Amino acid sequence: MTCIIVEDIQMAADFLKTFCAKSGLVEVKGHFLNVADALAYLDEDHVDLIFLDVEMPGATGFDLLDRLTYSPKIILTTSKIEYAFDAFQYNVSDYLKKPFTYKRFMESIQRIQTTGAAPVVNIEPNYLFIKANNKLMKLQNDDILFIEGMRDYVRFVTATNKFMTLSTLKNLEEKMNKTLFLKVHRSYIVNISKITDISGNTIYIDGNEIPIGKAHRDEVVKRLNIL
Repeated sequence: MTCIIVEDIQMAADFLKTFCAKSGLVEVKGHFLNVADALAYLDEDHVDLIFLDVEMPGATGFDLLDRLTYSPKIILTTSKIEYAFDAFQYNVSDYLKKPFTYKRFMESIQRIQTTGAAPVVNIEPNYLFIKANNKLMKLQNDDILFIEGMRDYVRFVTATNKFMTLSTLKNLEEKMNKTLFLKVHRSYIVNISKITDISGNTIYIDGNEIPIGKAHRDEVVKRLNIL
């Protein structure tokens, strides 16, 4: 397939170019920083697919969709989930929430190669259910400070309560919102938004001290933009 990328953030466009090249399935014909330049190109040349950001200087990605004179496949790329409903209204082929992985990118490409495939909105839930106190309890992600692995159990710590459930940290890690939670030690997963301070190899959250494991140090530095 041929494609263009309409994205005003160069780093995001570079990731897409890399993924397209790695796949061997998509040829990038151009990268445009705004809707006007993209439309000028599309008036002269057609492509099979457009990777389209929503929020850009001037006109939005939806403005481009309103003005297209033909119907290429569209994959929306945005960091905000609130555009999901509009994505369905415009019948886009797929919706990738930034940051997305190469695996998720390939799922999207394979999906649009299947005629009539329904669009998918890949939005991670903002809650999870755990079995504690002999019942299923709903915990909002934003209420969780951190999670501690304790052999065959895990402990969820909130500002007001602690909940124990039968599970392993490894099994739980696969189900957590990867954007919000980060494994910092073989026994700890933290809510990034709840971190108050970091000193040496210790993270502080609401008065709790959480160690940073040696094997996780590089990922912590990368995810938290530590200088």
